[in-house]
Amino acid sequence: MRRRTAPSRIPVLPLSLSLLLLLLVSLVGGVALGAAGVGWAEVPRFLWAGLTGGTVRAGDAAAYTIVWEIRLPRVLIGATVGAGLAAVGVAVQALVRNALADPFVLGISSGAAVGANAVILLGAFAGLGVWALSASAFVSALAAMALVYAVARSPQGLTPLRLILTGTALAYGFQAVTTVMVFGAARGEAARSAMMWLLGSLGGATWAQVPLAAVTVAAGWAWLRRRAEALNALAMGDETAAALGVGPARLRRELFVVTAAVTGTVVAVSGAIGFVGLMVPHVARMLVGADHRRVLAVAPLAGAVLLVWADVLSRLVLAPAELPVGVITAVVGVPAFLLLMRRGGYAFGGR
Repeated sequence: MRRRTAPSRIPVLPLSLSLLLLLLVSLVGGVALGAAGVGWAEVPRFLWAGLTGGTVRAGDAAAYTIVWEIRLPRVLIGATVGAGLAAVGVAVQALVRNALADPFVLGISSGAAVGANAVILLGAFAGLGVWALSASAFVSALAAMALVYAVARSPQGLTPLRLILTGTALAYGFQAVTTVMVFGAARGEAARSAMMWLLGSLGGATWAQVPLAAVTVAAGWAWLRRRAEALNALAMGDETAAALGVGPARLRRELFVVTAAVTGTVVAVSGAIGFVGLMVPHVARMLVGADHRRVLAVAPLAGAVLLVWADVLSRLVLAPAELPVGVITAVVGVPAFLLLMRRGGYAFGGR
């Protein structure tokens, strides 16, 4: 009987450096491409002027405004959200030991949608001005997190099955509330804006959103990297984790808080962008193996690159109109993911 050989793995350092270089190129491309094209050669000059406080020619003022004030914060938010969704996807799949899990399985994004649509459709929190949408989405995401935690908690702690069932059930409830709000909207344009947010959009990105999103995602990723060995143990089962000195119940509580905070933050600035947190962790495992130290070095970079280019396509496909970026991630990601899965030699956990 012929023995099945394990799939080859790509060294992490060269792959990470390659993805980092690709991300830098993607950021420039994300700034240059759009309904109003800006030359690739011009982008570095405008970026340098913005970073150093330099001046640009009067004839370049409009292009400079597009690059610095509109597209650069948009691509930075896109890269941050992509990295955050990918990192949290890795964590959630370990948290619930389920290959179909993604950052939204805990119902947090559906909870955030209720708060966001309260602003878009009902004008709630209008006194917060430009912060109303993000603040309302984030607060409602935290409220959803607290509700999921309270319902899912048992004397045995946060068990994977209870988390999945509770998150899924409450997500349906939050979606029902959101649907009622959309159908009850008096203005058609408000309902369209709500649907754009529900499917994910980076069109509202501003410089003010960049620092909080970047710091939250970076802190969450750093914590996950520090706990990578514990994640490896948890992925092998509670008994194995306990035998290795890892407390499964405590680790799940910590993971729940970290994933909820990161998910709530990125959903608040981008809406519910699906498929990134499901697909990218699996692709990373296919490339570098199941060790969470390796996966967490690769997945955030891959997620950032994917979402930057998905956003570019969302701007170009129906230009000057925009598609929700979540549509692009699904249309591009589904066939790519199925193709990779059919290559063989892969199961959840990288075996």
